[in-house]
Amino acid sequence: MSLSFIQIIQMLVSLSLLVVVHEFGHFIFARLFGVRVERFSLFFGKPLLRYKPKRSETEYVVGWLPFGGYVELSGMIDESLNVEQMKQPPQPWEFRTKPAWQRMLIMIGGVCFNLILAFFIYAMILFKWGDSYIPLNGSKYGMEFNERAESIGFCDGDVLLRTDKTTLNRFDGDMLRAIAEANSVTVLRNGNEEVITMPEEFSLFDLQRDAQSFVQFYNPMTLDSVIPESGAARAGLISGDHILSINDTPTETWVTFTTALNQLRKQESEGTIVNHDLRIAYTRAGVPDTAIVPTDANFMMGVTVALPYEPATDEYGFFASIPAGIAYGWNTLKSYVSDFKYVFTKEGATSLGGFATIGSLFPSLWNWYSFWTMTAFISIILAFMNILPIPALDGGHLMFLLFEMITGRKPGDKFMERVQIIGMVLLFALMIYANLNDIIRLFS
Repeated sequence: MSLSFIQIIQMLVSLSLLVVVHEFGHFIFARLFGVRVERFSLFFGKPLLRYKPKRSETEYVVGWLPFGGYVELSGMIDESLNVEQMKQPPQPWEFRTKPAWQRMLIMIGGVCFNLILAFFIYAMILFKWGDSYIPLNGSKYGMEFNERAESIGFCDGDVLLRTDKTTLNRFDGDMLRAIAEANSVTVLRNGNEEVITMPEEFSLFDLQRDAQSFVQFYNPMTLDSVIPESGAARAGLISGDHILSINDTPTETWVTFTTALNQLRKQESEGTIVNHDLRIAYTRAGVPDTAIVPTDANFMMGVTVALPYEPATDEYGFFASIPAGIAYGWNTLKSYVSDFKYVFTKEGATSLGGFATIGSLFPSLWNWYSFWTMTAFISIILAFMNILPIPALDGGHLMFLLFEMITGRKPGDKFMERVQIIGMVLLFALMIYANLNDIIRLFS
């Protein structure tokens, strides 16, 4: 999982923006309620850069460890672990002297700002680029399924209609999630509706663990165009030819065609000598024929295939994009929360990733649409992860504040110091584990 320079830059810019916005949420609520902010830090570790404006109580720093950030509040045991201050008499500008409801708003300020930022970014994406998607009812030939799906009861050519819980409209992650969580799926087959019962133990991992996708659009391997001077052109292939097989491996659809080429690439990477002149069986106007097609080092022939569907785009004006962006962000949050349960499975634990995984989400060439889409998504993740009731996270502080509000008893400073340390150890252990997964995937 090697990252390009552009991917690394995008990741650093995105994470820096999100950390600053998150910490500014804490900062603005702290200042609103008269709490002194000792330090506003982007990243952890010894400061590389530091600046304190005249007549300001706050020092602004950039740490050397590019992981998160924090605001150091007077009278609070946080990431700074400034316990000496807590031994002094309480002061009116300190966090600990404020009412519980104010302290709670200060704690959730970061999460709120991350959600607001995500909703705003999604709204501006919809305003600028619209919402592009692939409607399932626009499929010309239905869907193509892998062996696992066929064993459940799906057939090539089926058109997905709905599950027992929701209607299936778009080909996207929500569609796959709906299928994974469904008790049954209704499809249109040969003009008739058929109900397919899903296995009881079925998850998103079952949809994703096979080399061939669980479901794709059925895309006949009929050539739309042939690139001039390419191997296919030199072999005499033309637009309209329908590919039947490669080296006797059936490839009548785009999925099986690309699977066959990937198999050849795998064989070559394992040291098997593979002939790059491929024997292609095809039909032209219904008449079968064969050709020897030379390919490049990556087994590319130089052909394109027409899409079997019509993409759609919903356009939004500025004011319409605001509620649409909020709805889009809220649906993204719900989907992430729904998927979070998989983290506690064996497959989920091994799929956790660190900085390399985050960086790989960005394209290798700078693209503003992709950058802002991923930034909004990571902002959603950051908001959700920070609200979890884990010591050292905002949710951990919130948990103890709720305990105080319900019982009327405030946890002791020594106790808070210990749980803060425990929480930080757990978080750093999780970070190390996630990045080790990246290293293992890199070398495997």
